[in-house]
Amino acid sequence: MSTQPRTLLIVSGGIEAVPAIAEARRLGLRVLVSDGDPAAPGFRLADAGLIASTYDADATADAARQYALRNRIDGVLAVAADVPVTVAAVAEALGLPGITPATAYLASDKLAMKERFRDAGVPVPWFRAVSDSAACVAVAAEAERPLIVKPVDSRGARGVVRLLPGVDPTWAFGVAAAESPTGRVMVETYVPGPQVSTESVIAGGRTTTVGFSDRNYALLGRFAPFVIEDGGELPSRLSPAMLQAIATLVARAADAMGVRHGTVKGDIVVGPDGPMVIELAARLSGGFFCTHEIPLATGVNLVEAAIRLALGEEPQATDLEPRWSRGVAQRFLFPEPGRVVSVEGAAQASLGEGIALLEVRVKPGTI
Repeated sequence: MSTQPRTLLIVSGGIEAVPAIAEARRLGLRVLVSDGDPAAPGFRLADAGLIASTYDADATADAARQYALRNRIDGVLAVAADVPVTVAAVAEALGLPGITPATAYLASDKLAMKERFRDAGVPVPWFRAVSDSAACVAVAAEAERPLIVKPVDSRGARGVVRLLPGVDPTWAFGVAAAESPTGRVMVETYVPGPQVSTESVIAGGRTTTVGFSDRNYALLGRFAPFVIEDGGELPSRLSPAMLQAIATLVARAADAMGVRHGTVKGDIVVGPDGPMVIELAARLSGGFFCTHEIPLATGVNLVEAAIRLALGEEPQATDLEPRWSRGVAQRFLFPEPGRVVSVEGAAQASLGEGIALLEVRVKPGTI
C-alpha cells in the first residue's frame, strides 16, 4: 500500500480554479494541475503540474498516464473549465471515478445533448442544426418565433447571436461557425423569461441541487445582438414550487445524459410553458459560482463535495443542506472600448462593506 497522500488531478490552472486547488490542499490532498499555459496561476499552488492543453483530451490523458507510472492519482476534476471530454479521458485511462466518454460527448456537443433531452422527454427550446449560411437564412425566414444562432460545441456564450430585426442570418452563421472547433452551427428558439443557473451534486442515484442563481441580463441591449450575462443573484426570486420544479428538471436531464456520480451545472429558462433546459454542463461551474457564491449564500461547501465525488466518495446528505440563506450578488463591469491607461482604487474598493471578492482582469495597456 502506497504511503503517499492521495492525489487529485485538477484540469485547468486558471484563476477560477485556484480556490478549488486551495480547498483540495486544505483537505490534505496532493494536487496535480494540468494546463497548457506554463504561467497558469494554479501551478503556483499545486504540488506538481502537467503541461497539456485542457482541450486536448489525448495529450492530458497521456501525461496523466505517464505521471501515474511513478506517482498515484486518485481522482480527476475540472473547475471553471468546460472540458468534460478531457476529464472523462483521464478517468477512463486511469480507472478513476467520473463520467463516461459517452456522457462527456453529450455534455460537450449541444446538438447531441438537445437531441438526447428531446428523446427522453426533457423540455428544451425548439432547435435545428443548420449546415450552412443558406440553411440559416431559410430557417430564419420560416420561423415565427425569435431565434438564437449558436455554435454546437463552443462555450461561455462565444458566438451566440440573437436574430433580432435587422441582423443578417448569414453574418450570424459566420460568427457562430467561427467559434465552433468543428464549424457546426445550430438554431434554437429564444425563450423569454427568467434564466437560472443551478449547481447540483449527484451521488447514490440522488440529485441534490444546492445552488439557484438568477442570471442578470441588464446589458442585453448594450451588447445586442450578442448574449452577455453580467452577473447573478442568490437566493432566487422564484417561488419554492418553481425551484422544486427546476430541481426535478435538472435531475431528469442529468439522468438522460447518464450522469450517475458527479456534479452538473444547469442553464435553465422559465418560459411560458414552464422551465426548460438550455444546457447542462457535467462539471463545476465557472464565474466563482461554486467556489464563492454558493458557500456565501448557503454555507454549503460545494467544492469539497465535488472533490469527494472525484475520489469515489459520497458526501453526507447533511453536508449539502443549506446552513443559512443570505443575499449574494455578483456583477461584471465592462469599461467602454479603448486602451486601459490606469487602474485605480481596486484595493480600497475590495475592502468595502459586504465585498467578498473584487477581481480586475485588465491592466494598463490592455485593449
